[in-house]
Amino acid sequence: MSRSYKHAIRSRCKEGNVTVEHHYRVEVFFAAIDNQFVALDPKNPFNKSDIRNLAKTFYPLDFTEQENIQIKHELQHYELDVPNHPQLKKARKIAELCRGLQETGKNEVYPLLGRLICLILTLPVSTATIERAFSTMKIVKPKLRCSIGDDFLKSFLLLYIERDIADIFTTDEIIDAFASQKHRRVQLIPHKVTL
Repeated sequence: MSRSYKHAIRSRCKEGNVTVEHHYRVEVFFAAIDNQFVALDPKNPFNKSDIRNLAKTFYPLDFTEQENIQIKHELQHYELDVPNHPQLKKARKIAELCRGLQETGKNEVYPLLGRLICLILTLPVSTATIERAFSTMKIVKPKLRCSIGDDFLKSFLLLYIERDIADIFTTDEIIDAFASQKHRRVQLIPHKVTL
């Protein structure tokens, strides 16, 4: 992640001292978040094509092709209804808009838009997990440990990041669960270590 980033198309151009981490964090991830917040910001003029593109571009697995067509129809009604609604026109933030749609029951009228807004509102939470993963990667796989395999690294990072959950399980429980998955030639028996 700390290596210099080289653009695949513009590899001959001088990119400067941009790291891979900086490229993905600032130029890709933050740009995507900004684009999503601007498209659904209640203070900005309403742009239907931007919102339809959000669902297609950033959430292709969350919306089927049929739902992408239905969003177009929801947006036509939404554009006339929500800005004139006495409670919803006061919304200045996306979170206020989401809360207002829930309180007025409009989330049932606009279920796909409600889902899209909820997906966007979960970005900061998922961002925190990603940030922890990047920080953990620097600790777990420094330059001296570059030979760690992908599967081992993935498992190790998961345990390290979610160590609050991992601390709940004892070694004996893990061995029992592993042994019960399939029949093995050698039976795993936990041994108690005494000091």
